[in-house]
Amino acid sequence: MRRKKKTLEPRENIKTSKVLEVECGYHQQRDCPDREAILFPTNMKLLLLLLCLGLTLVCGHEEEASFERGNLDVDKLNGDWFSIVMASDKREKIEENGSMRVFVQHIDVLENSLGFKFHIKVNGKCRELYLVAYKTPKDGKYFVEYDGGNTFNILKTDYDRYVMFHLVNFKDGETFQLMNLLGRTKDLSSDIKEKFAKLCVAHGITRENIIDVTKTDRCLQARG
Repeated sequence: MRRKKKTLEPRENIKTSKVLEVECGYHQQRDCPDREAILFPTNMKLLLLLLCLGLTLVCGHEEEASFERGNLDVDKLNGDWFSIVMASDKREKIEENGSMRVFVQHIDVLENSLGFKFHIKVNGKCRELYLVAYKTPKDGKYFVEYDGGNTFNILKTDYDRYVMFHLVNFKDGETFQLMNLLGRTKDLSSDIKEKFAKLCVAHGITRENIIDVTKTDRCLQARG
């Protein structure tokens, strides 16, 4: 019998075949791509996942921290609130017996206006007041009569935890600023308070004129 002649693969092909076997491992296919081609899709998925996660966190933080003035959903401000911190460039207005030392209890969202139910202390006793602030032609600004004329707007809010107001009072040819931090709960985190403090400083109110009222008598017993 004539022996069948064995065909040998060129040395170069044998080397390539072994490299593919090592690179592919369990893939068991001769036309397997190299390692970079195998790993590339996995790496890309991981990078995209991390990118999406990062964008979600950033967007969430921005939404929590503030809002665009034109995008304020005023209806979400309706409900109970607590006075947390107040500030003024005329400090005596927010000290004991100051006319602007008011403790907010509730905000009613009305048609083109906001109703504020709050308490003040007169001779050591809590007195309930209710004022209505009317929307002005200026976007986001309201006007209310109390110890003179007052215009105010909302600087920052996340609706569920806090809201920050900036008010300008004018009476007898003089003006002063008042800023208020209200919370949905009786107190707020130090981070939110610090954010408010920085906002006060940005408006020209010094830290010495910022008063945290959470440890004082805020007429909570009169809220009913």
